[in-house]
Amino acid sequence: MVRMMDWAARADHMAGIPRKLIFMAGGAFAKIVATLLNSTTVHNADTLIDLVRSRPPGVPLITVGNHMSTLDDPVMWGFKGFPSTNAKLARWVLTAEDICFKNTVLSYIFRLGKCIPITRGGGVYQEHMNEALERLTEGAWLHTFPEGKVSQEDAPIRRLKWGTASLIVRAPVTPIVLPIVHHGFQEVMPEKFLFGKRPPVPLCNKQIKIIIGEPVEFDLPQLMQTAISNSRNLSFSRIGWPSISQHGLDEAAQRYLYSIISEKIRTVMESLRRLGKTFSKSRI
Repeated sequence: MVRMMDWAARADHMAGIPRKLIFMAGGAFAKIVATLLNSTTVHNADTLIDLVRSRPPGVPLITVGNHMSTLDDPVMWGFKGFPSTNAKLARWVLTAEDICFKNTVLSYIFRLGKCIPITRGGGVYQEHMNEALERLTEGAWLHTFPEGKVSQEDAPIRRLKWGTASLIVRAPVTPIVLPIVHHGFQEVMPEKFLFGKRPPVPLCNKQIKIIIGEPVEFDLPQLMQTAISNSRNLSFSRIGWPSISQHGLDEAAQRYLYSIISEKIRTVMESLRRLGKTFSKSRI
């Protein structure tokens, strides 16, 4: 499969000018929606800002967040003090191909915005997941929505897709994994506002709450050994995943490992969701 507009996603495309313009515009939009039109409070913002600005060279960052609206990204980065207009520091993000890449114009804009198209149901080894892996290999920041789709219900974090876990395992340098849970975007951009459709513009005077956790640690060597030992007798329908030879992980071991990692991330995100419900605006 040929990567979609790979050339537009390159930092040197037209000397980087289109990308800078996109992030200047997108960052300004995010700040207007998050700080002027609505009220946004953030818990533990410094942890995210520090990791974005000054993590160790070559160490990738993966932020994982719940998905409450089509505006979560970029508006969640529009809070006060965050460098949302800086194209160099900005995140790469996994985005749904069927929503963000419907035509040539949208594809070009989202590619300039450091978006990586993902085909839902395409699996953890689809072509653009390899692109995400390449960005992590370069030490970049990648944001994912591991729930896989928007959910505006005030409900526990759903079972996570395995794509994020697979990237954590396959990255040459283990990424820093930072969980983020937010609430309020479902009111800024409700899925069913008028005649069952989203509003044409973001709504105003809403309360947005962003809870940033601490990095989630994974003892990958130990988890891999556990996965190899405990997956030997698993029975499942194989789909032909390649083995990760350097770690001795066949498809069964990968499935077991990705499941463990995903559940740990989900548990931490659910803890943040519950923590957020206890905060008042004054305490954040």
